[in-house]
Order: sequence, then structure tokens, then C-alpha cells
Amino acid sequence: MPAPPDPLSPVPPWRTVLFDLDGTLADTIPLIVASYQHAFRAVLGEEVEESRARAWIGRPLLPVLLEENPEHGHALDAAYREWNLANTARLIRRYEGVPELLGRLAQAGVATAVVTSKRRGTAALALEGVGVAGLVEVVAALEDTTRHKPAPDPLLHGAAALGADPGDCVYVGDATVDVRAARAAGMAALAVTWGAGERRDLAAEDPDAVVDDVATLAALLLGERRPQPPRGAPPAGSPGLV
Repeated sequence: MPAPPDPLSPVPPWRTVLFDLDGTLADTIPLIVASYQHAFRAVLGEEVEESRARAWIGRPLLPVLLEENPEHGHALDAAYREWNLANTARLIRRYEGVPELLGRLAQAGVATAVVTSKRRGTAALALEGVGVAGLVEVVAALEDTTRHKPAPDPLLHGAAALGADPGDCVYVGDATVDVRAARAAGMAALAVTWGAGERRDLAAEDPDAVVDDVATLAALLLGERRPQPPRGAPPAGSPGLV
């Protein structure tokens, strides 16, 4: 007979965890930046600074490019996608501890899924590239909604696909648009600092917590540590959670 549950064991605060993909579950930031730089160089002969490219991450690709250059946006999109696909396997990296985090959440009975601005096929390729394709599924991709982050539509679509109440969900992401989308969807929001967003900018959006490492994120999602709303950015190098 199995042992009864320990009443003192941590209880996950959210039964459904929705994750952003780029810069959150998979280290695609260098790949994305290099893809933007290649596209602008190939189509326009223009150099794009890394900080400028990083600011676009989290939003759908084509609208960003059309906003930057309406005349050549579609050509930039094609150049980006061709180079990105050809270099995904070479440049994508795994964040240490993410596969283990997803496994622990599954063991705790927490439903997990991905809500991303990527196209579904590209998102699946990224998950495969970092070895977590069997641990989490994409429930909301670019094709699934007309409006995108920071609008709540993708997150609400993801929650509905899992049969979850948005109020019982948390969205984990690395960009300010992720926090805004979570708030608009009526979800809790955790902002991670290992992706595209700057810590100070993320804290200014007032997420439930700003998290600096995967171990701390796991502790929060598994109920081993309580989130403390950020009150501002700490001194550089401060570990853990605001």
C-alpha cells in the first residue's frame, strides 16, 4: 500500500504552467539575433545592433519586420526564416536544468505547455533541439490566434486547449510582453532573466516574481518557495529572486 501524502510536503501554487519558448525554455537568443542581423545585411545592407534585435524578441516576426521596413518586410522575413532554419541546429542551446524542471512538474501533477509567437513547426524544432520535445507540447503558436502578445489571446487559447481556468495558470516568460500578456489574460506572471529581457525592465512590469535561475523557478513552481513581488532591480550580481 502506498504511503499517504505528507501534509507538510510543498504544494504547487498553480496547477497549470504555460511557458514562453524563446529565451525561457530554449536558449535561442543568439540564433534569433544572428538571424535578424543576417536578414538586414542580406536585404538592406544594414547592420543591426544586438540590443535592437533583442528588443524585438517575443513578438511575431513578420509584423516586427513590416514595422521596421514596410517596403522590404516580406523579403526580410524570407531571408530571416531561411537562415534561421539552416542554422538552428548549430546555434540553439539548452538551458541547464530545464528538462529536469519539466520532469519534476509532471511528477507533481502540474500541467505544462508552451505558448509562443513562433510558428508551430519552428517551435517544435526548437523543443526537439534542446531535448524537451517529449516533456512539453505547443498549445498556442503563431497560427492559432489573430492577435499576439502582449494581447492575451495566445495565453487564453493555451489555457482553453488544456481545459484550464486562466486564473489557475501562471505564464513564465523572459520579455516584458510576456508579463503584459499574462496580466491581460488574468494569469499570474513570472519573469526570468536568462533570456532577452533586461532585469530592470522586467521588474518594472510588476510580475509576481523576477527569477534569475532555473533552480529558483523550480522552487516557486513546486511550492518550495513563495514569490515575492519585485520592488525594483537589485544590485548587479544579486542571485535568486527579487
